[in-house]
Amino acid sequence: MTFPEPFKHQHQPVQNVNEIIAAQQTLGQRAADWVALNIGSWWFIIIQSIILAIWVVLNVTAWIRHWDPYPFILMNLVLSLQAAYTAPIIMMSQNRQAARDRLEAHNDYVINQKTEEEVRAILDHLAAQNDALAEIHRLLADMRDGND
Repeated sequence: MTFPEPFKHQHQPVQNVNEIIAAQQTLGQRAADWVALNIGSWWFIIIQSIILAIWVVLNVTAWIRHWDPYPFILMNLVLSLQAAYTAPIIMMSQNRQAARDRLEAHNDYVINQKTEEEVRAILDHLAAQNDALAEIHRLLADMRDGND
């Protein structure tokens, strides 16, 4: 009865996807992620709402002067420009997130392959132990039968 050779890890170590992504990010990609993170927050909505309310109040009451009288064409232009630039930046960030998801899925696949290989080695070793125990049990039974 022989046991299988001890399992040898012949695969690359598991890599941290966060470190891989961080090492590959450019300044533009980090900026796109920052914009998407902040534009999609309640703080942004609250601050933008306050700024727009101040804009409307100052133009309606003319405390300073009417730089954008009702119907607030300049404000609409500013908001349109903001939307025109924000949407593609958010899409860039979403595309990067999709690429990150693909990398994480591939990393999960590699880990699953490694796990399957190691579980197979453990099962082979356990099967060899079962065979050895069965042989020992048979020898002990033969010895007991021989002494009786």
